[in-house]
Amino acid sequence: MAQQTLNGSCLCGLLQFSVTGNPATFYHCHCSRCRKSSGTGHASNLFVKEAQLNWSGDTDAIRSYKLPEAKRFSRTFCNRCGSPLPRAIPEFNMVMIPAGTLNDEPDIAPQAHIFQDSKATWSCTNADIAAFPDYPK
Repeated sequence: MAQQTLNGSCLCGLLQFSVTGNPATFYHCHCSRCRKSSGTGHASNLFVKEAQLNWSGDTDAIRSYKLPEAKRFSRTFCNRCGSPLPRAIPEFNMVMIPAGTLNDEPDIAPQAHIFQDSKATWSCTNADIAAFPDYPK
């Protein structure tokens, strides 16, 4: 896959980012840590190899939390609005981007649901339920 530059921001717009590299994997993670961190049924994470992460805006607002007992779980976020943010993973020469923070469409689609055995019973079912373009009437 060719290099791509992806731009995004936090919800309040205090922080903007660009990531340039090779989009490698895109997963919907259903592990309990991702569910608790996102407050949703899964986290949608895009992993970009050989990536360069650049920030603009008030970089003093970037915060990180590393779960002490977890080997690979940490969370980077905006201290004003709480939005998740990309984080560098130096040991793998990679950047993980929470896909919902992107302003651009990546050249890769989600490839898999991971940690399916941890999936909440109510999360992302394939059941036929109503869909609305905005709020239900």
